[in-house]
Amino acid sequence: ANAYPHIYATVGSHPDSADEVNDAVLEEYRMLCKQNPKIRAIGEIGLDFACDIGCETQISIFRAQLAIAERLHKPVVLHCVRAFEYIMRVLENYCLKAVIFHGFIGSKEQAQRAVAQGFYLSFGERTFRSPKTIEALRSTPLSQLFVETDESTTPIEEIYAKIAELRGIPTTELITAAEENYNRIFKG
Repeated sequence: ANAYPHIYATVGSHPDSADEVNDAVLEEYRMLCKQNPKIRAIGEIGLDFACDIGCETQISIFRAQLAIAERLHKPVVLHCVRAFEYIMRVLENYCLKAVIFHGFIGSKEQAQRAVAQGFYLSFGERTFRSPKTIEALRSTPLSQLFVETDESTTPIEEIYAKIAELRGIPTTELITAAEENYNRIFKG
Protein backbone atom coordinates (compact mmCIF):
# COMPACT_ATOMS: atom_id res chain seq x y z
CA ALA A 1 0.00 0.00 0.00
CA ASN A 2 2.78 2.45 0.86
CA ALA A 3 4.62 1.63 -2.38
CA TYR A 4 1.74 3.21 -4.33
CA PRO A 5 0.45 6.14 -2.28
CA HIS A 6 -1.58 7.54 -5.19
CA ILE A 7 -3.58 4.35 -5.83
CA TYR A 8 -6.87 3.79 -4.04
CA ALA A 9 -9.44 1.00 -4.07
CA THR A 10 -13.11 0.17 -3.94
CA VAL A 11 -14.75 -2.79 -2.27
CA GLY A 12 -17.98 -4.48 -3.20
CA SER A 13 -19.60 -7.24 -5.20
CA HIS A 14 -20.45 -6.95 -8.87
CA PRO A 15 -24.00 -8.05 -9.69
CA ASP A 16 -22.73 -11.17 -11.48
CA SER A 17 -21.32 -12.31 -8.11
CA ALA A 18 -24.37 -11.44 -6.02
CA ASP A 19 -25.16 -15.09 -5.33
CA GLU A 20 -21.79 -15.45 -3.57
CA VAL A 21 -22.47 -12.65 -1.07
CA ASN A 22 -23.74 -13.31 2.43
CA ASP A 23 -23.80 -11.45 5.74
CA ALA A 24 -20.18 -12.40 6.48
CA VAL A 25 -19.02 -10.92 3.17
CA LEU A 26 -21.00 -7.73 3.77
CA GLU A 27 -19.50 -7.44 7.26
CA GLU A 28 -16.04 -7.87 5.75
CA TYR A 29 -16.77 -4.97 3.38
CA ARG A 30 -17.89 -2.80 6.30
CA MET A 31 -14.76 -3.60 8.28
CA LEU A 32 -12.42 -3.06 5.33
CA CYS A 33 -13.98 0.35 4.69
CA LYS A 34 -13.59 1.35 8.32
CA GLN A 35 -10.05 0.05 8.73
CA ASN A 36 -8.37 0.78 5.41
CA PRO A 37 -8.10 4.44 4.35
CA LYS A 38 -7.09 3.31 0.84
CA ILE A 39 -10.66 2.09 0.26
CA ARG A 40 -12.46 5.16 -1.00
CA ALA A 41 -15.73 3.79 -2.41
CA ILE A 42 -18.17 0.91 -2.57
CA GLY A 43 -18.14 -0.64 -6.00
CA GLU A 44 -18.51 -1.83 -8.58
CA ILE A 45 -22.01 -2.65 -7.42
CA GLY A 46 -25.37 -2.47 -9.12
CA LEU A 47 -27.77 -4.45 -11.24
CA ASP A 48 -27.28 -6.39 -14.45
CA PHE A 49 -30.59 -7.70 -15.73
CA ALA A 50 -28.79 -9.40 -18.62
CA CYS A 51 -26.70 -11.75 -16.46
CA ASP A 52 -27.65 -15.18 -15.12
CA ILE A 53 -28.01 -14.15 -11.46
CA GLY A 54 -31.61 -13.74 -10.36
CA CYS A 55 -32.96 -10.19 -10.10
CA GLU A 56 -34.14 -10.58 -6.50
CA THR A 57 -30.69 -11.76 -5.39
CA GLN A 58 -29.02 -8.87 -7.18
CA ILE A 59 -31.45 -6.33 -5.74
CA SER A 60 -30.99 -7.59 -2.19
CA ILE A 61 -27.19 -7.43 -2.37
CA PHE A 62 -27.30 -4.08 -4.15
CA ARG A 63 -29.45 -2.58 -1.39
CA ALA A 64 -27.22 -4.05 1.33
CA GLN A 65 -24.13 -2.49 -0.26
CA LEU A 66 -25.88 0.86 -0.71
CA ALA A 67 -26.70 0.78 3.00
CA ILE A 68 -23.02 0.26 3.81
CA ALA A 69 -22.05 3.18 1.57
CA GLU A 70 -24.68 5.40 3.15
CA ARG A 71 -23.71 4.46 6.71
CA LEU A 72 -19.97 4.96 6.06
CA HIS A 73 -20.44 8.04 3.85
CA LYS A 74 -18.68 6.41 0.88
CA PRO A 75 -19.32 7.10 -2.80
CA VAL A 76 -20.62 4.24 -4.94
CA VAL A 77 -19.44 3.08 -8.35
CA LEU A 78 -22.37 1.54 -10.23
CA HIS A 79 -22.68 -1.21 -12.78
CA CYS A 80 -25.95 -0.83 -14.69
CA VAL A 81 -27.10 -3.10 -17.50
CA ARG A 82 -30.73 -3.03 -18.59
CA ALA A 83 -31.64 -1.74 -15.13
CA PHE A 84 -31.46 2.06 -15.33
CA GLU A 85 -35.05 2.77 -14.30
CA TYR A 86 -34.91 0.32 -11.42
CA ILE A 87 -31.55 1.65 -10.18
CA MET A 88 -32.84 5.22 -10.28
CA ARG A 89 -35.85 4.21 -8.13
CA VAL A 90 -33.66 2.34 -5.64
CA LEU A 91 -31.22 5.24 -5.30
CA GLU A 92 -34.07 7.53 -4.20
CA ASN A 93 -34.07 5.65 -0.88
CA TYR A 94 -30.45 6.44 0.03
CA CYS A 95 -28.46 9.51 0.94
CA LEU A 96 -25.12 8.80 -0.71
CA LYS A 97 -21.94 10.85 -0.81
CA ALA A 98 -21.71 10.41 -4.58
CA VAL A 99 -22.92 8.07 -7.32
CA ILE A 100 -20.81 7.27 -10.38
CA PHE A 101 -22.32 5.30 -13.24
CA HIS A 102 -19.34 3.26 -14.43
CA GLY A 103 -19.12 2.60 -18.17
CA PHE A 104 -22.25 4.60 -18.89
CA ILE A 105 -23.81 3.54 -22.20
CA GLY A 106 -27.30 4.96 -21.87
CA SER A 107 -29.23 7.58 -23.77
CA LYS A 108 -29.06 11.36 -23.56
CA GLU A 109 -32.35 11.34 -21.65
CA GLN A 110 -31.03 8.84 -19.12
CA ALA A 111 -27.84 10.86 -18.74
CA GLN A 112 -29.83 14.02 -18.11
CA ARG A 113 -31.96 12.27 -15.46
CA ALA A 114 -28.88 10.96 -13.67
CA VAL A 115 -27.10 14.31 -13.84
CA ALA A 116 -30.22 16.09 -12.53
CA GLN A 117 -29.96 13.89 -9.43
CA GLY A 118 -26.34 14.99 -8.96
CA PHE A 119 -24.88 11.71 -10.20
CA TYR A 120 -21.68 11.36 -12.22
CA LEU A 121 -21.24 9.49 -15.49
CA SER A 122 -18.05 7.75 -16.57
CA PHE A 123 -17.37 7.18 -20.26
CA GLY A 124 -14.85 4.91 -21.97
CA GLU A 125 -14.10 2.98 -25.14
CA ARG A 126 -17.64 1.57 -25.51
CA THR A 127 -18.99 5.12 -25.74
CA PHE A 128 -17.67 5.48 -29.27
CA ARG A 129 -19.72 2.51 -30.56
CA SER A 130 -23.09 4.07 -29.82
CA PRO A 131 -24.52 7.28 -31.30
CA LYS A 132 -27.00 7.52 -28.40
CA THR A 133 -24.18 7.30 -25.85
CA ILE A 134 -22.15 9.89 -27.76
CA GLU A 135 -25.14 12.22 -27.37
CA ALA A 136 -25.26 11.36 -23.66
CA LEU A 137 -21.56 12.20 -23.40
CA ARG A 138 -22.06 15.53 -25.14
CA SER A 139 -24.94 16.45 -22.82
CA THR A 140 -23.12 15.59 -19.58
CA PRO A 141 -21.66 18.63 -17.80
CA LEU A 142 -17.90 18.45 -17.32
CA SER A 143 -18.52 18.87 -13.59
CA GLN A 144 -20.19 15.43 -13.56
CA LEU A 145 -18.04 13.50 -16.02
CA PHE A 146 -15.33 10.87 -15.66
CA VAL A 147 -13.19 9.07 -18.24
CA GLU A 148 -12.19 5.42 -17.94
CA THR A 149 -10.41 2.60 -19.70
CA ASP A 150 -12.16 -0.31 -17.93
CA GLU A 151 -11.24 -3.48 -19.84
CA SER A 152 -10.03 -1.63 -22.93
CA THR A 153 -6.41 -1.81 -24.00
CA THR A 154 -6.70 1.71 -25.40
CA PRO A 155 -4.48 4.05 -23.38
CA ILE A 156 -6.41 6.53 -21.23
CA GLU A 157 -4.72 9.40 -23.08
CA GLU A 158 -6.40 8.29 -26.32
CA ILE A 159 -9.80 8.03 -24.66
CA TYR A 160 -9.39 11.53 -23.22
CA ALA A 161 -8.44 12.80 -26.67
CA LYS A 162 -11.45 11.15 -28.39
CA ILE A 163 -13.88 12.44 -25.77
CA ALA A 164 -12.41 15.95 -25.90
CA GLU A 165 -12.74 15.94 -29.69
CA LEU A 166 -16.38 14.83 -29.46
CA ARG A 167 -17.02 17.59 -26.93
CA GLY A 168 -15.12 20.18 -28.96
CA ILE A 169 -12.81 21.12 -26.09
CA PRO A 170 -9.08 20.88 -25.44
CA THR A 171 -7.97 17.60 -23.88
CA THR A 172 -6.38 19.54 -21.03
CA GLU A 173 -9.77 21.03 -20.12
CA LEU A 174 -11.32 17.55 -19.94
CA ILE A 175 -8.46 16.19 -17.84
CA THR A 176 -8.69 19.13 -15.44
CA ALA A 177 -12.45 18.65 -15.06
CA ALA A 178 -12.09 14.92 -14.36
CA GLU A 179 -9.36 15.60 -11.79
CA GLU A 180 -11.55 18.20 -10.07
CA ASN A 181 -14.43 15.71 -9.96
CA TYR A 182 -12.15 13.05 -8.51
CA ASN A 183 -10.84 15.42 -5.85
CA ARG A 184 -14.34 16.59 -4.96
CA ILE A 185 -15.58 13.04 -4.40
CA PHE A 186 -12.59 11.13 -3.15
CA LYS A 187 -10.49 13.71 -1.34
CA GLY A 188 -13.20 16.03 -0.07
